Amino acid sequence: MIHKLKSEIAHFKAQSHNFKVLTLTNLIYSIVLPVIDIFVAAYVMRSSNDPVKVVVYQLTIYTGIPLTFLINGWLLNRFPIKVLYSLGMVLSAISMMIMMSLTTLDITGIGIAGIVMGMSFGFYWANRDFLALATTNDGNRNYYYGLETFFYTIIAVVIPVMIGWFIEGLAGTGDAKLAYKIVTGIVFVITLAASVMCFTGRFTNPISKKFIYFKFDPYWYRLMFLAVLKGLVQGFLVTAPAMLIMLLLGKEGALGTAQSVGAVFAAILMYIIGRKTGPQHRIYVFGTGLVLFTIAALINGILFNETGVILFMLFLLLAKPLLDLAYFPIQFSVIDILTKKEKRSEFAYILNHEAGLYIGRLTGAGTFLLLAYYFSNEVALRYAIIIVAVLQLSSYWVARGIIKKGKIMNEGLELGEKSLAETVNPSHSIA
Repeated sequence: MIHKLKSEIAHFKAQSHNFKVLTLTNLIYSIVLPVIDIFVAAYVMRSSNDPVKVVVYQLTIYTGIPLTFLINGWLLNRFPIKVLYSLGMVLSAISMMIMMSLTTLDITGIGIAGIVMGMSFGFYWANRDFLALATTNDGNRNYYYGLETFFYTIIAVVIPVMIGWFIEGLAGTGDAKLAYKIVTGIVFVITLAASVMCFTGRFTNPISKKFIYFKFDPYWYRLMFLAVLKGLVQGFLVTAPAMLIMLLLGKEGALGTAQSVGAVFAAILMYIIGRKTGPQHRIYVFGTGLVLFTIAALINGILFNETGVILFMLFLLLAKPLLDLAYFPIQFSVIDILTKKEKRSEFAYILNHEAGLYIGRLTGAGTFLLLAYYFSNEVALRYAIIIVAVLQLSSYWVARGIIKKGKIMNEGLELGEKSLAETVNPSHSIA
């Protein structure tokens, strides 16, 4: 066991300097991700008891993300990428401070906090995606995302329980808002620590090229369709667990416990999958994640009680990381191919990809709002997840087509490069 652990540590140390810095930066920042993803939504739910306000908050976040992706593209021509990356992490704490400063949670205040959080995610994900693309290759991307997922899931064991019971403990004394303010202060300190780690990297900005395009190779539109389907679930999935648990279980402590059950097993499994699988296994990993998510949605819809929520969270602990572990390498392999073919900046594709996610997120969140408005919050929480889960099952065939087409295009590009090399240096082909 110790020998195996040493072997894995040696494998990590063998990676490039930027690979290690990026992984450690994301590791530090991942400590606050459960707070941002779960407990901010729980705070809105606790303070307003209105699931619609939670979804409105999420919609403003999703509106801020693509706008910031666009702004980030221009700023990359003027500022180092690690400055913008760090700004994204710090803004998440500032957004929480804005939320905590509101005396009443009206739509305007929630919207402002949501826009700032959206800007945080925009700066964070735009630069994180580019750095991950630039730092990894198709051969080690499964390992990179498996390693990240391992750390994220382990942290998800500890942080939700600690914060959940801390908030619930102070809430018992009648001062839940103070607990949230303390948590916000801790988040700010951690985001600064992640920024310091980021600055130790030797990251370079994308090559200054045009990054706004409206026409792409037909192959790109396949990935955009996949992005819409992914966004469809994201539009509901970020806040749905918090709303379900606050509604059916009632307390943040239960929220934290539900998040942590089974997470150790999931973390180890994700690391093994990331370490042992290659590009040829991604479609199977992706398909497994889709099936598990659909099962989770059906369980929640059929039971819709405390047991249903716990089972939903357990299946989600496996489904979400499996989907991400496969999706991001598929996305990056498409970008690798098209940057060679179309001679465009990688950031042009990262920016356009966000538009696909945004359309899906609006559709997913809009589905919830329509069901809540015309029927009830319970109907929305019970059936919206099933609707988007069933729709997302089609992602399997879309992803399979992307992978098959990618192999053909990649072979064509390699043959073209070989022919060009032989034309430039004919003596090499004779030899």
